[in-house]
Amino acid sequence: MNDSTKTVSIVVPFFNEGENVQRFREALLPLLDNVPGIAFEIVCVDDGSSDNTLERLVATVRQDSRFRVIELSRNFGKEAALTAGIDHARGDAVIPMDADLQDPPELIPDMIAAWRKGAEVVLARRSDRRADPVLKQRTAAWFYRIHNRLSNLKLPENVGDFRLMDRVVVDALKSLTEQQRFMKGLFAWVGFKTVTLDYQRRARAGGGSKFSGWKLWNFALEGITSFTTLPLKIWTYIGLIGALASGAYAAYIVMRTLVVGIDVPGYASLLVAVLFIGSLQLISIGVLGEYIGRIYMETKRRPTYIVRHRFDRDEES
Repeated sequence: MNDSTKTVSIVVPFFNEGENVQRFREALLPLLDNVPGIAFEIVCVDDGSSDNTLERLVATVRQDSRFRVIELSRNFGKEAALTAGIDHARGDAVIPMDADLQDPPELIPDMIAAWRKGAEVVLARRSDRRADPVLKQRTAAWFYRIHNRLSNLKLPENVGDFRLMDRVVVDALKSLTEQQRFMKGLFAWVGFKTVTLDYQRRARAGGGSKFSGWKLWNFALEGITSFTTLPLKIWTYIGLIGALASGAYAAYIVMRTLVVGIDVPGYASLLVAVLFIGSLQLISIGVLGEYIGRIYMETKRRPTYIVRHRFDRDEES
């Protein structure tokens, strides 16, 4: 296929980003106009916003035919919104990115240049995250370290959703049908020929992050449990070590009783042992419950998202 016929889809989830819609448009469009031989479409997914995000996106569609808006029936979460955008993208390549402009649109021409040279996936890696809070930087580093040690699937560190994917990669991604979706893991799982570009992460153009500490914690659990069963195996080994330690201690008690007789022990050590073992059991049940809960949700086979309306310059449905 000739470069002049290629289309690149930019997929952008929006959730209560009304104040960023115009900023995003003004930052993105001048760059796209200067990329020769490429037609663009911008697929904006409104993930059940409660502010004026949808109204501003629809107004943008009326101003520029390259914009398309997918309105979801409620807030399904970023992973579902990202999935919806990728499902509806028509381009020969797809670039997911955030609406807050922390992902610099200036990197898009370099991504396309790498794609034209044969790369099927072009990753954008955050070489400098000073714009993020220190706690977020630390927890992100811990997550990547823990995930990559537990899982056979290695996530590239400091790489978010911002990347370019060839249509063959997108089609492979769309064939993955699980409802509990951890997109960074799915992106890495499909593989393909990959190159990496570095960039400096910016501060948000406006508004605040929609991810609280609690949501980030649950997101991390989702990522770890989606691609490894090692936490389940760990508790098997903990149980085995506990059983061996208990057997050794029981043998010690028997030998001590035979040698020095029986004394009257206190209850402190017994209480500590009971509480310790009980806590381990509760933690292990919790880990098991995380996996069972995901199995339960998968068996329901509910759709990842529901589209309420589509807005397009040529056709509205």
